[in-house]
Amino acid sequence: MARRMPDWTPSSWQDRKAHQAIVYADADALASVLKEISILPPLVTSWEIDALRRQLGEAALGKRFLLQGGDCAERFADCRSDVVASRLKVLLQMSVVLLYGLRMPIIRVGRFAGQYAKPRSSSEEVRGAVSLPSYRGDNINGDDFTEEARRPDPQRLLTAYRCSAMILNFVRSLSDGGFADLHNVGYWNLSFAARSPRAEEYQSIVRTVRNALQFASTVAEGPLGGLGRVDFYTSHEALHLPFEQALTRYLPHRSAYYNLSTHFPWIGKRTNQLDGAHVEFMRGILNPVAVKVGPDMTPAELQRLIRHLDPGNKPGRLTLITRFGAERIEQCLPPLAAAARRVGSVALWCCDPMHGNTVKAGNGRKTRRFDHILAELELAFDIHLRAGTILGGVHFELTGEDVTECVGGSSDIREADLHRAYHSRVDPRLNAEQSLEMALRIVQKRQRAGVLP
Repeated sequence: MARRMPDWTPSSWQDRKAHQAIVYADADALASVLKEISILPPLVTSWEIDALRRQLGEAALGKRFLLQGGDCAERFADCRSDVVASRLKVLLQMSVVLLYGLRMPIIRVGRFAGQYAKPRSSSEEVRGAVSLPSYRGDNINGDDFTEEARRPDPQRLLTAYRCSAMILNFVRSLSDGGFADLHNVGYWNLSFAARSPRAEEYQSIVRTVRNALQFASTVAEGPLGGLGRVDFYTSHEALHLPFEQALTRYLPHRSAYYNLSTHFPWIGKRTNQLDGAHVEFMRGILNPVAVKVGPDMTPAELQRLIRHLDPGNKPGRLTLITRFGAERIEQCLPPLAAAARRVGSVALWCCDPMHGNTVKAGNGRKTRRFDHILAELELAFDIHLRAGTILGGVHFELTGEDVTECVGGSSDIREADLHRAYHSRVDPRLNAEQSLEMALRIVQKRQRAGVLP
């Protein structure tokens, strides 16, 4: 049975420095909104959170694999059935490739139903002679470059709650209603991805899975149980601490606090200070938590974070999401992996090959190169294998839309193509073709490394 931490409360983070904090002009309006959210029904349940924590613990031991992916920053305008369904299709396609190729259960975690706030490297955006507050995500302000739009508005937190609730309801309905049934694997295609050079490779896997299911059903003399649905878990960066606190509840049957805004909150690279407000908030909740680990983190700092966030060293409690960039991972990851081993950490290692590989294209747009993303991911597998640690998951920014935001891949998107369908308001995302190819490449890498069970 979990126990409350005597020196922690859901509000104790307020005594620490909160990096990336939002300043509202009307504190009373913010307090009123937060009070309303605090009495609304939670978005997720404690038993879902407990189930995910157990699965993440198995991933840390190499018995499962974490697939975490979704939008860089969700938009209220994308709270639509077609957008949500296409996002799930991409994750399902990737997961069936990984399930088949890695021969282990896949944990599906979406960056959705709450990924509305974004940290920014600068608090101000300057265009010509005009300087305005940066766009910080739809639950804080708008992206139109006007003073009114960029003003933080507490009412946006209520909209974020409602959109998250609607998306979660739809995802659960799809999961329970047969949408994610492995027998329907052939229906997960996105029309624009059918032209991908990798489409036939994927369809070959689909045919193999179908044949295997038909054979197993014949042997069992009936439908196989447990294949009619898959679990989708939610995750988001716990950036807006007042919102996270409002949805944190004490559950007497567990004698613990849970953050019921999401199953799997994480701390970003800009807010992972040991003495900061975000680490203080996360250390007291019973959710599995993750922390982004970048090139500026030292081995000693990582060890202190591990002890602080996971003092009981419990499998599934802590995930370390590394984000270095293809050019720096060989320098940065080995000493950190060794440091974690020295303290006997059972944390799950996950690779985010997106954020360290952001570059500016010749036309000024932010982009990411497929080859750089793949290179960091492949190097992560190699380094963990040499270090005696396990890379148990991947973390992508991706979408089911036909976007042209990342260059490269077998579909050969070039910088000249970026203008065609660049919809992200913050960071570039892999489209469905590129995401599916990335899943196929993961399997190929693991096969070449000889580490498949």
